[in-house]
Amino acid sequence: MEVDTDPVGPLWRAAQLFRFLSYLYALGFQIAVNDDLLHDDLAWVLFGVLSAWTLVAGVAYYTGFGRNPYWVAADVAIACGLMLTTSYVAETSWALNNQTWPTTLWAVNAVISVALLAGPVWGMLSGLLVGGTSAFVKGAFDLNLGRNATIIIIVATGMAVGLAAVIARRAHAVLVRAAGIAAATEERDRLSREVHDGVLQVLALIAKRGREIGGPTTELAELAGEQERALRQLVSDAGRLGISHTGTGTDGAAAELGAILRGFAAERVSVSAPATLVAVDAVVAEEIRAAVQNMLDNVSHHAGAAAQAYVLLEDLGDRVVVSVRDDGVGIPAGRLEEAKRQGRMGISTSIVGRVEALGGTALLDSGPGAGTEWELTIPVEREA
Repeated sequence: MEVDTDPVGPLWRAAQLFRFLSYLYALGFQIAVNDDLLHDDLAWVLFGVLSAWTLVAGVAYYTGFGRNPYWVAADVAIACGLMLTTSYVAETSWALNNQTWPTTLWAVNAVISVALLAGPVWGMLSGLLVGGTSAFVKGAFDLNLGRNATIIIIVATGMAVGLAAVIARRAHAVLVRAAGIAAATEERDRLSREVHDGVLQVLALIAKRGREIGGPTTELAELAGEQERALRQLVSDAGRLGISHTGTGTDGAAAELGAILRGFAAERVSVSAPATLVAVDAVVAEEIRAAVQNMLDNVSHHAGAAAQAYVLLEDLGDRVVVSVRDDGVGIPAGRLEEAKRQGRMGISTSIVGRVEALGGTALLDSGPGAGTEWELTIPVEREA
């Protein structure tokens, strides 16, 4: 049996159960009032048409091939047409004092079908049409809705069922998008692993050995290093779920901080970040990126040619902590004070100033021969 992929499929199938129950009600009504009808024989012929349509439409809607405007339009036309025959099969006084033949309950099936297919607005309009047909057959429209609320009930049914159908379709669309994102993320992670295990390691080896050999191979080593960094950036999880990795968006936009920091990974820079997304405001992410860039530049220029840098990102919920340390020569005592006296404000402006502007703190720990370690703590605001 073919699987019903229609997000409103369960509602369609439930509606056919209501159609069957309303048919039984109409059958009981027909048996009860048959002797009171003016043309009872014709009424049974018309009821045969009703029975046939109930069966055909029920199967068509239940299995799915009838869920289209043509079947629904036919449903409304047959329901209203059978209601209009009340004027012929029964006397005017009978129609005025009874519900419209072959019962208003059965005619509501057409309203439900329209609402499921087209939503609440069309459901309400079809409810007005069916309710108006009933009023036309009776020859009078009772403005006292307290005594005659039939048309209100029919219109409300079309609205309620239509809203349920809209909600079901929207929920299904969200699930489809989520499934697509999950599949894309899984495939990206798989490709990242394959690239990391193969191409990235080869590029890193070329860059390392090229620098060791020296001479003309140094240029090759630099090119390999550049390509390695570019490829790491490409296969990172930046941009996942529509989150920017550049951090250059407008206020209120989100950026994935882990992906931004992974972009710094290189032969002498190791980056560790949570496997889950660390989404922060894009402006905050850009300031953190600039501060880390400045730290790594200092490592490259001052820590020594063989110094290795380590970047660590921690997500603590209401704040993020970024640690950058190296195993270089460290900062001699009094060196920072001397730099300030000379007007070199790189640390106080590019690092501490940026972090404090975000409401965070920047702590520095260093000493001769002990390397340097920065710890940046930045508060973040996230939606619940």
